[in-house]
Amino acid sequence: MTLIGKPLPAFALQDDQGATVTNADLKGFWTVLYAYPKDSTPGCTTEACDFRDRNTALKKLGAKVYGLSRDAMKSHQNFIAKQNLNFPLLSDPDTALLKPLGAFGTKIMYGKEVLGIIRSTFLVDPEGVIRQVWPKVKVKDHAEEVLAALKELKSK
Repeated sequence: MTLIGKPLPAFALQDDQGATVTNADLKGFWTVLYAYPKDSTPGCTTEACDFRDRNTALKKLGAKVYGLSRDAMKSHQNFIAKQNLNFPLLSDPDTALLKPLGAFGTKIMYGKEVLGIIRSTFLVDPEGVIRQVWPKVKVKDHAEEVLAALKELKSK
């Protein structure tokens, strides 16, 4: 199932400060929504720090970054403080948004099949339409890849 060209599914999730964020809040901005398995784990920390380091460049292009995981608000707060993150993290403990995005399901971890978050990124345009999807993300250089895709989409 392809999500490209489809609207971002409707959602209402809490961010790290307890505020409710909905897809209506994303209208008028490009949005980088990246789903990651767990706060403060090595790959997730690398990915978050890469988005942190490119956030200024993404903002200059009119984009907002949101991380998305099943972690609780307190875990998000600790992760943000420890890594000096400069964007909000959304909590989706019930996989209300993760599942419709295809970012939650069966994956292979350490040679075993497990149910969990599939590291994925979604680039959403100011009208709320998904323009690019990266399923099964490899962390290295991923934030730079997203930045390049945003530049290309904005130049069209």
